[in-house]
Amino acid sequence: MTHPLASKPQVIRKRADFLAANKGLRVARPGFVLLARPNGLEGDPMRYGITVTKRIGNAVVRNRMKRRFRELLWSALPEHGLPGHDHILIGREGGIERDFARLGEELAMALTRAREGKGDPPRARRPRSGQPRERKPRA
Repeated sequence: MTHPLASKPQVIRKRADFLAANKGLRVARPGFVLLARPNGLEGDPMRYGITVTKRIGNAVVRNRMKRRFRELLWSALPEHGLPGHDHILIGREGGIERDFARLGEELAMALTRAREGKGDPPRARRPRSGQPRERKPRA
């Protein structure tokens, strides 16, 4: 009998891995954004990471959202995940009150889209704070 934790994907802990995943496939849903990118590690390990920014709410709200996402990923990745890929979930404001079962369905759909290579178009780049914004010429 295998150990129950053996099938769980590994956790991404390095910031560089999170930044690298941002260059991969992006699938947006109302409660989260899924990023998927090949990790190039031996043995095709699946890894996951979760990000919830302070814009979402206080620490209690953010930690609750992370716990929900962690549970969703543990249940969905062994069956629907992409082998040899990093999977990052970025929390959105719509994910706080969203029904847990609905989030699970959306994650399964997002992983299916990622498997098919159907990501959303890249988002527009935002200027960094302190830098002037580009202005469009008036017509």
